[in-house]
Amino acid sequence: MARLLVIDTATPACSVALFDNEALIASDYVDLGRGHAERLVPMIATLPDKGRADAIAVNCGPGSFTGIRVGLSAAMALGIAWDVPVSGYSSLALVAHMAARAIDSRTISIAMQAGHGELFVQDFQIVDQCASAAPDTDIVSVTPQVAAGMIGGNPVFGSGLSLLPEAMRPNETHSLLPDARAFPASQPDFAALAPKPIYVRAPDAKPFKAKTGLTGAANG
Repeated sequence: MARLLVIDTATPACSVALFDNEALIASDYVDLGRGHAERLVPMIATLPDKGRADAIAVNCGPGSFTGIRVGLSAAMALGIAWDVPVSGYSSLALVAHMAARAIDSRTISIAMQAGHGELFVQDFQIVDQCASAAPDTDIVSVTPQVAAGMIGGNPVFGSGLSLLPEAMRPNETHSLLPDARAFPASQPDFAALAPKPIYVRAPDAKPFKAKTGLTGAANG
């Protein structure tokens, strides 16, 4: 199998991983909150051959608007420079994959912080303990109260646990962020998305619309 570079900057975590024949050969991970743009390129540069790969996979979100664009911009630029394909994956899908290793076959819910007091929520069916997780529902952005009702009795994983009722927080180990090192390189269809942002919610910033027409303008 060819080399694969994975870039993940959609959440407070910033990580990169280089795989060769499905084996992880080099990586870096830091939970830095902000500053992905300054940190990402040096992280890639420290990988073997400066991260040079035959394909690139990038986290398309949902998550931080800025973080998503940082990762996608870097992935697309490297894809053009190296003339290699770039594909995307969901941040919730990677967290579900990470959670699948720690739980019996069942339905789980992923709850990630979405900003403005909301959560990104999606259910996954764990097919087996080889970390195969298939989405059961679409991704939604909802309040913690609505999320609690949607999740029901499912085990919950993700960065949004602190916003849920205390009874729904199983233990600290379930508070996961996406990690490029955990990318399922053995599952070639995992990164099957187009390299485009997954926002779920409309951007906070609204484009300025100039008023058209002038009061009292002459005709003809």
